[in-house]
Amino acid sequence: MKSIFKAVALITFFSVITRFLGFLFRVYLSREIGAEALGIYQISFSVFMVLVTLVASGLPLIISKISSRLYTMGEVKKERSMVTTALILSIITSIIACLIVLVFNKLLSAIFTDERCIILLIILLPAVIFSAVYSTFRGYLWGHSNYFGLCISELFEQVVRIIICVLMLNGALTLMDGAITAATSLTLACLCSAAFVTILYFVYGGRLSRPKGFTKELIKSSMPITGVRMASSLIQPLIAIIIPLRLVAAGMSGSDAISLYGIAIGMTLPFLFIPSALVGSLGTALVPDLSAAVTQQDTNHVKNRITSSIIATMFISCFFVPLYMGAGNNIGIFFYGNELSGQLLVYSAWIMIPIGITNITSSILNALGCELKSMKNYLVGSVLMLLSMWFLPQFIGINSIVVAMGLCMSVSSYLNLKMINKVATCKVSIKKQLMAILVISIPVASLVSFTTNVLNYFIPLFFNLAISCSLGAFFFLALCHIFKLIDIRIWSVNFALKIKSKLKKKKTVNKIPV
Repeated sequence: MKSIFKAVALITFFSVITRFLGFLFRVYLSREIGAEALGIYQISFSVFMVLVTLVASGLPLIISKISSRLYTMGEVKKERSMVTTALILSIITSIIACLIVLVFNKLLSAIFTDERCIILLIILLPAVIFSAVYSTFRGYLWGHSNYFGLCISELFEQVVRIIICVLMLNGALTLMDGAITAATSLTLACLCSAAFVTILYFVYGGRLSRPKGFTKELIKSSMPITGVRMASSLIQPLIAIIIPLRLVAAGMSGSDAISLYGIAIGMTLPFLFIPSALVGSLGTALVPDLSAAVTQQDTNHVKNRITSSIIATMFISCFFVPLYMGAGNNIGIFFYGNELSGQLLVYSAWIMIPIGITNITSSILNALGCELKSMKNYLVGSVLMLLSMWFLPQFIGINSIVVAMGLCMSVSSYLNLKMINKVATCKVSIKKQLMAILVISIPVASLVSFTTNVLNYFIPLFFNLAISCSLGAFFFLALCHIFKLIDIRIWSVNFALKIKSKLKKKKTVNKIPV
């Protein structure tokens, strides 16, 4: 179990760094290229991600499983043959996907609100092939439990992309130049990461061999997983098409519609998914622990883990809600120089709660062997989301994204909780805790809003946000402690015990004669 926790800690550490760099890069990119260019890029990127999902979702997982099995059995030649077969399959699939886009580019151009999107998508196509190579060798590293290799390759790609994009943007003159630079930097970063992980594959003992005997197994095993993830990824390009289209139908120009989409998706949503980084780490640690408890039929452990993880997720998500509601306007101005992104952040802060609950309950259902049921629940919510995005823009404009996503995640989280109660045969109820935290959030949000508005007249925006958000965080934690939603004393006692334990170990080591 210790090795598992070490692996989780390593993954979490690198994941936080990679996501933080990605967040800063997105802020930089939005400020450099503007809302309209960012919107064009986001639309192209959503279609690109569907193609990447096709070649890099199910296959790496299957490669890791087969590789682990063959490695354990000492079948090195078969393992090399399997990896070579998977590499050929993924490259062929990626090339076919790229050719389909090129053949039907006029049709795609007609579907997009802005025909410039197809130019960026074509620039991104080589990255699909590079991702196929990357995902294959990544699956091998995963199968060998080489988590350091996995993490360092992801971080490498993020760093390379940032460096390339920053250097190239210095020569960007027009709106389209900025969007093209963003797409080109991603393609070049994928090339570098594919080359990097290929080198790692050979450094760690991997070799290519004659492909033989694994084609059927790889295709048969990976297709269900790829199909499920494809269904999920297709939602993003549909949103990218529907929102600008319906905004134009409501009377906006195509340029304004693209700009609003870029602000909502490229500027506001990254803040809403910050808690997901913490929830994702919790989910990663939870899955093996919960799976082991299910295997051992430890019902009490399963119930306690499920309940505590959902409440912890709810607390993490709710922690950010009053901060965004109170200081959202200033956050948008400080990071993006865009007041509308801050207004959207204020209106949409509440959806972090159902997003967090959906993420953790999906992880729980995966650990319980209910992946397809979890996906069905998500698809039900997605259908409602797409319908809302189709009909609401004429009434509430870009705010329809907020309402639609909130509806989707609320329905999905409710269905997931209902399914957990049924499958795990334990009743999970979070109504009381949720209502209490929401009630607490109201005065905290008011305090943050009042403080940040007063400080606007006296100090720079950075210090304004630092003081107002710190004050809000302090009072939120204090109220949660007063109303017994969290017990800070337990944390302090546990921390003190860990410190004492470490000190005792050091003293024991010092007493051992050399």
